[in-house]
Amino acid sequence: MPVRLPLFTRPPRPPWVLAYLLAIAALWTVLCALSHSAPDLDGMEELVWAASLEWGYTKHPPLPTWFMHLAIQWLGASVWLPFLMGQMFSALGLWFVWKLGCELTTPRRALMATLLVSVTAYFSLRGTIYNHNTAQLWTITAGIWLFHRATHRQRWRDWAWLGLVAGLAMLTKYSALIQFAAFLLYILASGLWRQTRIWLGIGLSALVFLAVLGPHIIWLFAHHFEPLRYADTSLQAASRLGALHSLLKFALDQLGRLSPMLVLGGLWAAWYRWRANRGPGQAANDPIFKALDSAGGIRPHAPSYWAQLDANARRFLLWTGLAPVFSTLLVSLVLGSKLEASWASTFFVLFGFYGLAWMRGLDSEQLRRLLILTAALQIVMAGTYALARGPVAQAVGHASRSTYPGPVLAAHALAHWQTHQPGRPLRVVVANTWLGGNIALHTGQNTRVYIDASDAKSPWFAPGTALACGALIAWSEAGRGRPAAAVRALYEAAPWKGRDYIPWSGPKGTLIDLNWAVLPATSECLKP
Repeated sequence: MPVRLPLFTRPPRPPWVLAYLLAIAALWTVLCALSHSAPDLDGMEELVWAASLEWGYTKHPPLPTWFMHLAIQWLGASVWLPFLMGQMFSALGLWFVWKLGCELTTPRRALMATLLVSVTAYFSLRGTIYNHNTAQLWTITAGIWLFHRATHRQRWRDWAWLGLVAGLAMLTKYSALIQFAAFLLYILASGLWRQTRIWLGIGLSALVFLAVLGPHIIWLFAHHFEPLRYADTSLQAASRLGALHSLLKFALDQLGRLSPMLVLGGLWAAWYRWRANRGPGQAANDPIFKALDSAGGIRPHAPSYWAQLDANARRFLLWTGLAPVFSTLLVSLVLGSKLEASWASTFFVLFGFYGLAWMRGLDSEQLRRLLILTAALQIVMAGTYALARGPVAQAVGHASRSTYPGPVLAAHALAHWQTHQPGRPLRVVVANTWLGGNIALHTGQNTRVYIDASDAKSPWFAPGTALACGALIAWSEAGRGRPAAAVRALYEAAPWKGRDYIPWSGPKGTLIDLNWAVLPATSECLKP
């Protein structure tokens, strides 16, 4: 009888890895699309901002919104689009983790590290949230990969590509500077700073970086550094005690978001203790195991995959992977600043490689097991999340954003508009981002939100022109649509107004008070 070899005796090829990552992205996207009636807040914000291409927005740099704008042009605005976008960027981030791993170890072990980190919340559950944190995953992982290539191969094109990707990372979120600082620490710790060619490469990267970032820097000056002021406000803690409490909560949140990787590692360890390196139908006395055992390849106490990495690879992974989280914690402790859990989205992208410290044995068999366990865990997590955020929330009447009745609210708002402005399309909704976005999303591709009745927050309108062709005003105390003062003033001045009550999350849920008003078109209104 021929010897039955374990699966994956051939190294994983790029198409296989890409197909797996896209399958997981499709799983999360489809289940969220079926279970959610509205996207998350950040996803809705991107849908609203995508009304125009700007070099910056009041809260953040522009790149994620540009991507959303392009996606809307191709696929149309929809509830499920932010889920797809978030998962696609998560998959792209994991692709670059694998690419990096292939340069540090074997393709099999690189895929194992990628699978381990893929189940953490930032690449799975929170990968459904399309915001600047999730959109930055690919630029950070691609940047780490290119930094490794540039410092080890020292080719000019790698340094140039690194500068380009670093610029894109900054155009996504300014927190990319934390990863850049980790690069510098690695250069100092490894002794690379003594090489002239390294500094020349850094100079080339810096030139490309500034070329990419230059237009946004000009925009910052012209707009009084609005995103930086927003970032500064977000970091401020009420007191030193409040900062310490924030730090503790941040650390505990990160442990929770990394816990699926710990579960996955535990399941693999149990399987290894049970079956060691034997595959389906294999016996311990098969010739393949005798040969491997004589070579020390499958002994119970064989060195872990991490221990088999060379010293330079381990040093690179430790400095570039651990420095972001520890430096952030240290700075927060010293300055007494506040930390939000989601800000750490890119801090743990290399933690799958640290998981290789658990793993040992026959690569092909352990990869097979890890693929099975990872796929099962992804299905369980995605299915549970979709059930909890959809049918379960509806059944118990939990008022979550995932069950927000956006289509019903939009239908009510549009009916009032058509009653008082018959024959004129609804082009402007005056509201906050969440309520206005839910109405605009379901009333037409050309409907825009005049956020908080503010020209600065709504650059897709030329100053002073937003209300020329009339507008629908909406706010809600119970429906997370509390109005800004300017919105309330317009509401009071409108000739037609009223209030509707709409159930939220089924019959057991609360009622949303939709306060609506219609402003008529002015004589200066342009023809639609």
